Amino acid sequence: MKRIFVSIGGGELKNKTTAPIDGVIASLAKARAGEGERGYALFFPTASHDSNPYFNSFRKTYTSLFDMKSDVAILTKGLMTVEHVAEKIEKANLIYVGGGDTLYLMQVWRETGVDKLVWDAYKRGAVLAGLSAGAICWFEDIYTDSLEPDAYAPYKGLGTLKGAATPHYNNRPEFDTVAIRQGYPLSYAIEDDAAILFEDEAPVGALSAGGNAYRLLNKEGRIVKEKIDLLSRQE
Repeated sequence: MKRIFVSIGGGELKNKTTAPIDGVIASLAKARAGEGERGYALFFPTASHDSNPYFNSFRKTYTSLFDMKSDVAILTKGLMTVEHVAEKIEKANLIYVGGGDTLYLMQVWRETGVDKLVWDAYKRGAVLAGLSAGAICWFEDIYTDSLEPDAYAPYKGLGTLKGAATPHYNNRPEFDTVAIRQGYPLSYAIEDDAAILFEDEAPVGALSAGGNAYRLLNKEGRIVKEKIDLLSRQE
């Protein structure tokens, strides 16, 4: 069974701008659940400081549109123990990590050990997906504005995926220069309403609801940009 991760560059679950991408993710997760099963989707709103409206938007997409059972994992506010969250992770066919404050997300997950629990579930066969903060946190290096709005800067990510990554690339063209300055040999630049699908930690193609995704290669201080081809399931 191939390990599947979908990295979504941005978009609005509330307005269903990523619905074509979400439909592919739901299909992949349902296949893991088994024939005739609805599938269990677990949403982490950690990066949004556990916003309940954000979970409601997730549920209106994954339950109302794609008929999956939706649940939420709350790591702050004292509402759930880590043990309770771990039980939910164990059952999940899909783990979806929402957007928001990337550095806060990584801090909370490292303090609770949830980063390892989620990655273990991914290695066992749960489909892993993330949007914006939830999309880039897994890479070795990330480009985010978590510490100060509109002040984007490079940071270290969780390091479970090779390379650097930025979401919202349509609004961050300066990332090409950052990649050169930081000496990143490989980067992924993902626009809003676009995603990269990884199998066994290797990119196999893009998904799109209007945006594009790119692979950036640093060739002796010059960026070579390669648009990632759309997967056949979306053509």
